[in-house]
Amino acid sequence: MAELLENKQPLARAVLVSVDTGEFDVEQSLDELEELANTAEAQVLARVTQKRESCDAATCIGSGRLEEVRAFCEENDVNLLIFDVEPTATQTRNIEEITGVRVIDRTTLILDIFAMRARSKEGRLQVELAQQRYRLPRLAGMGTQLSRLGGGIGTRGPGETKLETDRRHIRRRIQTLEGELEQVEKRREMMRRRRKKDNVTTVAIVGYTNVGKSTLLNALTDAGVLAENKLFATLDPTARALELPDGRSVLLVDTVGLIRRLPHHLVEAFQSTLEEAAQADLILHVCDISSDEAQEQAAVTEQLLSELGCGAIPVLRVYNKCDRLAVPPDVHAGDDGVLISAKTGFGFDDLLRQIAGKLASASRRMILLLPYDKAGLAAKVREDGRVFSEEFTGEGVLLDALVDSRVFPLVAAYEKRESPSC
Repeated sequence: MAELLENKQPLARAVLVSVDTGEFDVEQSLDELEELANTAEAQVLARVTQKRESCDAATCIGSGRLEEVRAFCEENDVNLLIFDVEPTATQTRNIEEITGVRVIDRTTLILDIFAMRARSKEGRLQVELAQQRYRLPRLAGMGTQLSRLGGGIGTRGPGETKLETDRRHIRRRIQTLEGELEQVEKRREMMRRRRKKDNVTTVAIVGYTNVGKSTLLNALTDAGVLAENKLFATLDPTARALELPDGRSVLLVDTVGLIRRLPHHLVEAFQSTLEEAAQADLILHVCDISSDEAQEQAAVTEQLLSELGCGAIPVLRVYNKCDRLAVPPDVHAGDDGVLISAKTGFGFDDLLRQIAGKLASASRRMILLLPYDKAGLAAKVREDGRVFSEEFTGEGVLLDALVDSRVFPLVAAYEKRESPSC
């Protein structure tokens, strides 16, 4: 019998490298970089930092420190150096020549994870666009192989270098990707307009990566979205219907996680996905309350929401992972937010009431007694809202309904004082 063998790629053996210029907390950033490396299935063997006023022009870190890195790589069979700063193409070439080890940076690592996670056509297009935009300015200085003259028939002009050819091909690919993404974005915008026309209320889940957004979506809607204890476990947006205690049905949308020091061109590439938050009726800002960096992570999310123009959209803070704490923190309901555990379901009732309360201005549950000569209003209520029960009485049509705010003026005079408890 033939024996089936699994072809598994060995884990990359990596060393993390950073330069401490005082611009950010190096240890905190390296902790996050190590999580990213683990998510990308790399084994981190060591960290190397050097305190300098600025990066070395030739090799980022000084020659003495780089020699130590080279020796460590030889002794420990290291095959990957991950820089927490962004070396130039020339610096990357110099480091690789000295150490004999492949070099990538934080952004390349994030893009690699994005490529692993993208499942939809839009997600794959966004990832490749970000990769090509990132690659274009870094072609220069990447060795003699990019400076030789090209002699391809019908593909390059006379005297055109390999570097110029590569740039031209990348620019052409970027244009193609932008055109394809524009078509996808048009379809997404049509879906948004259709939801608005059909009075679909949208609630967007946003937050730092790995705070439990997908776990929350799964717990509330049985969405079946991949939820792992890894950064960027979910990349493609997912939307599911959620019924609130007052009977309303809303569309709950999960979005890509955020991360500190996320390059601007990555934000641009995922603009159409992030715009789900900008077009929402309510934003659920999920925070990992068990994290020591919860405040910093929340600040990153709030900054991006501000850049997307979400200032006018109501926001509900959702403090997740309270099951990890020995003593629950003092978090008050209302504008301060709601304390939950997406893993255990703790606080879900309060969360749903808070969501309904934040969206209360859009519609309201009412008991209406419509005279028979006004019975036509029942169709209007049903068209823009939802009817839970309808009864024909001697006085008229008795409705228990969720009434849209635009219909309030038409039916306010027929509301009965008894209202159902939500």
